[in-house]
Amino acid sequence: MADYPFAEIESKWQRIWEKIGAHRTDMSDTSRKLYSLVMFSYPSGEKLHIGHWYNYGPADTWTRFKKMQGYNVFEPMGFDAFGLPAENYAIKHGVHPAVSTAENIDYIRQQIKAIGAMYDWDKEINTSDPEYYKWTQWLFLQLYKHGLAYRKRAPVNWCPQCRTVLANEQVVQGLCERCDSEVTKRDLTQWFFRITAYAERLLKDHAKIDWPEKTLAMQRNWIGRSEGALLSFHIEDDARTIEVFTTRPDTLYGMTYVVMAPEHPLVSELTTSGQKSDVDAYCERSRRISEIERISADREKTGVFIGRNVINPINGERVPLWIADYVLASYGTGIVFACPAHDERDFEFAQKFGLPIREVVRPNDGPSPLDDMRGAYIEPGIMVNSGPYNGLTNEECIARLVEDLNKKGQGKKTVQYKLRDWLVSRQRYWGAPIPIIYCKECGELPVPEEDLPVLLPQDVDFKPTGSDLSPLASASHFLNTKCPKCGGAGEREVDTMDTFVCSSWYFLRYPDPHCEDGPFSPELVKQWLPVDHYMGGAEHAVMHLLYARFVTKALFDLGFVHFDEPFMKLTHQGQITKDGARMSKSRGNVVNPEEFIESFGADTFRMYLMFMGSYEDGGDWNDQGIGGIFRFLNRIWRLYEKSPSAKKTVHPRELDRWIHKTIKRVTGDVDRLHFNTAIAALMEYVNYLYLEEEKIEYRDWNRSLDILALLLAPFAPHAGEELWEKLGHDEGVFRHPWPTYDNEAIKTDHITVVVQINGKVRAHLDVEADISEDALKKIAFDNERVQKYTEGKKVKKTVYVQKKLLSIVAQ
Repeated sequence: MADYPFAEIESKWQRIWEKIGAHRTDMSDTSRKLYSLVMFSYPSGEKLHIGHWYNYGPADTWTRFKKMQGYNVFEPMGFDAFGLPAENYAIKHGVHPAVSTAENIDYIRQQIKAIGAMYDWDKEINTSDPEYYKWTQWLFLQLYKHGLAYRKRAPVNWCPQCRTVLANEQVVQGLCERCDSEVTKRDLTQWFFRITAYAERLLKDHAKIDWPEKTLAMQRNWIGRSEGALLSFHIEDDARTIEVFTTRPDTLYGMTYVVMAPEHPLVSELTTSGQKSDVDAYCERSRRISEIERISADREKTGVFIGRNVINPINGERVPLWIADYVLASYGTGIVFACPAHDERDFEFAQKFGLPIREVVRPNDGPSPLDDMRGAYIEPGIMVNSGPYNGLTNEECIARLVEDLNKKGQGKKTVQYKLRDWLVSRQRYWGAPIPIIYCKECGELPVPEEDLPVLLPQDVDFKPTGSDLSPLASASHFLNTKCPKCGGAGEREVDTMDTFVCSSWYFLRYPDPHCEDGPFSPELVKQWLPVDHYMGGAEHAVMHLLYARFVTKALFDLGFVHFDEPFMKLTHQGQITKDGARMSKSRGNVVNPEEFIESFGADTFRMYLMFMGSYEDGGDWNDQGIGGIFRFLNRIWRLYEKSPSAKKTVHPRELDRWIHKTIKRVTGDVDRLHFNTAIAALMEYVNYLYLEEEKIEYRDWNRSLDILALLLAPFAPHAGEELWEKLGHDEGVFRHPWPTYDNEAIKTDHITVVVQINGKVRAHLDVEADISEDALKKIAFDNERVQKYTEGKKVKKTVYVQKKLLSIVAQ
């Protein structure tokens, strides 16, 4: 028999699906709607890699399964086309990003179609199309009008390789998440989104969504909620005060100095003239050190006294004010009070610079590391050297001390977050222009909505300048414009938006991607949103997934949508490795999907990805392993070319049991995204059909193959369609309902009872399930092995555990 002709079959069904519009969704039918979405791809020069296939193929299997269960499924696809990957590819190849991006989209679209996924291509979006980014700019304006978008000068992360600023979320262990270059700091005037205004809701609303706990934990850690106190310190001989956030107000009597982050804006104002040169030099050195290095516990502490003292609000003591790079402006207020006796970093700093170390918390019993100055004591204990608070537990002290400071107007309970506002400015060309105009007379003004989109000009030298200016700054025809208020000369904002702004709302536009009256159709959004099931990589936990939640909540508050969480259920696919190692070009172990698709077909490729391991854990690619799945599909193919000649099915109930057992296993496993065990169940079923093919009559044989085609179809959609057609069905396999199972049919007529003699297993009896105890005992004692071990002995006792065990004691 000929091998399964995958190339012919896959091209055939892709043509048919496209011709008949098989994947178009009837958006008016919302009776059993299911919005199933995968994260869209970057159309960079890398094209689709195996990670995309591992996201898209299995997700499509689950979605096709749901369609066969009767859901009206909406599964769209588009392209996250702006941003650094696409721009860097264009620069490398000397092509304009608009040209290379369009070419890459055309190529990737064909790659995605080869997967056999049922994407509704009528709903495609492209974030670099003015039809789309007009509404990204509209989103910016809504946030701006309501105080959620603002501009300020601040220390920002700068990537010297990408030549642009980065949001905090795009810095991973001090390195750029795109190119792994070391990130430095620059003081720049930038645009921010006020995501911090939503910090508490972003935490609290985790209870509304079905997401992996690991992802929720990553967001909780990133947002970093801390309960503590905000304390006010007077500066000696100065009318000003500084504010300090602390989670340990109980140690205030142990404060011996105060520390500011070198980048804190008050440093230059408070530094005395005598300390200015030392402070300036230290601040400049700090800028060249990454944050991850600054907060490293192993790094030697450094710092400079700025020439000022502050007053302890609880006892009036004067303490010196320092700067040190182990304090970051991005946490709390950027200022901490130092209690060396009860903080390891403060302890090391005080020892190096000879500052006092004063114990104020003692262990309840036993020695303290402070007894011989081995280190700080950071555990709970009893207050000492703390005036009226002596003898209290430190937890009791916290509440009473903060209450006392509150009465003096110098302290209050508060909550702080590590989360910083989202920096959205980028000094790169390939992005959505920020819709702001600057006028010398009228100041900073939003572009009127009727003037959107602010088009990204094509005739620009788009290569990054290396400075803090965007390439758009050199395009006078873009830069110079009229003030929308006075009509005088104005200049456009030349920075573009972070590409994560584009992807923070794209799921809203899919139901009507060509909507002209707004960013999305309110009616369709109300009917179809939020997304029911979202699938994509866990690496987006504190970037895209957090940003999309923030934007959705803002749009909800502004009355544009009826929900405040975008994705009700989230699934992350695992990682595919090769020979036990992460795939990378440098290792030479990158798997090119197209090579294997050419040799084995798309159905085989996607099925192997699902079979190699748990979808959420990933698996290790093996070049030989895919051959096993190809042989399996060939075995299935040959089943459909057989013509059984049996006159009668020998075991009709046994066949039914196999059919219903397999339906139940595959149904449950696919629903839980356990694709590998579902495929294993199909393999067992195929083995059974081969074993019993000579005993199954024609009618039952066709029924068996009908079930197999239906169960196979979500995994291998091209093969499923072809096999269904070979069985003589007029309508496509995906128009047929998913098969259901009968638990009664799964129950077996026979059971196996174990026979123990004097505690040792001596026989296994295959008997009818409803056999009586007396009948079972008769069969047992007639068994040759039982007779062997009881011969010449007297049976003292028998114990029957129904349907499981017969225990015999013989002496």
